[in-house]
Amino acid sequence: MAQIVKRAYKYRFHPTPEQANELARTFGCVRLVYNKALEERTRAYTQEGRRVSYVESSARLTEWKRSGDHDFLSEVSSVPLQQALRHLQAAFSNFFAKRAKYPTFKSRKKSRASAEYTRSAFRWRDGRLTLAKMDQPLDIVWSRPLPEGAEPSTVTVSKDAAGRWFVSILVEETIRPLDPVERSVGVDAGITSLLTLSTGEKITNPKHERADRRRLAKAQRNLARKAKGSSNRAKARMKVARVHARITDRRRDFLHKLTTRLVRENQVIAVEDLTVRNLVKNHALARAISDASWRELRTMLEYKAAWYGRDLVAVDRWFPSSRLCSACGALRETMPLGVRTWQCVCGTLHDRDVNAAKNILAAGLAER
Repeated sequence: MAQIVKRAYKYRFHPTPEQANELARTFGCVRLVYNKALEERTRAYTQEGRRVSYVESSARLTEWKRSGDHDFLSEVSSVPLQQALRHLQAAFSNFFAKRAKYPTFKSRKKSRASAEYTRSAFRWRDGRLTLAKMDQPLDIVWSRPLPEGAEPSTVTVSKDAAGRWFVSILVEETIRPLDPVERSVGVDAGITSLLTLSTGEKITNPKHERADRRRLAKAQRNLARKAKGSSNRAKARMKVARVHARITDRRRDFLHKLTTRLVRENQVIAVEDLTVRNLVKNHALARAISDASWRELRTMLEYKAAWYGRDLVAVDRWFPSSRLCSACGALRETMPLGVRTWQCVCGTLHDRDVNAAKNILAAGLAER
């Protein structure tokens, strides 16, 4: 059965100098409003023991605009400022529900520069997007088309550390499930092989960060030699950011293609319920685990499976997938990480990862 989902389409765009200046001012105002509202909420919470509502924060925003010290807040679109307060409200809701840590202040250097525009703050006409306070539409690089007849509900403009401008367009889209298939697969995540499938296939880990490690190290050494506050340091910082952006883009593209293939080919996908946050505490493997991006891969599998009518089953992280013989069910007491092949008492010779993937599949099918 088809379902209507909200889906974001992200594109590069090239602003005019006037648009870039307007967006830079908007980013700064969004950050200021968020930080001032967070400061007041924190003071009310710690000193008075009360929670500040979104309505109260919105009223304070109006006061800031009229105070004389922050007149410039009235010069940019009010919608991104209101959206910043809504995001802060959501952050506090998650904190009080114990789903997240206490909200932190936005940094000019470390935080992502972005502004969110709702329907009242932009014009969408004949495939051209014009934001509030701007006379010209954005020069968007349409790398792929929006769904036919789609009407944007929210637009988020951002600039990354490498100086690239992006616009994310949120639309409602009708997605039809894929035709059912009989295949199911178990997936064992690793480092040497990014994934090992229960079919015996091993997907090599491209190790994007490691491939560009020398280039990244050179750029970082060059940055360290520049005087703080100098224009040369800013240029060197941009080079470092571009290497990081290249690594991130290549990794995400690879994961998208891999997860789409797994979802298209299999009706049931069984994975281990890994806690990546705990695994990266192992300093010997943290860099390799982060480069593998298991958490991002899992997230992609989750929403794509939900979209296309597939079943993603997470097997308990304590399930002894590596120590259990997939042929006879015998369980070994220990299995050191260095053991890559082993022979069961029943005579079956196992590849450690393939055997684990087969056991994950069996456990996943049993949990359905």
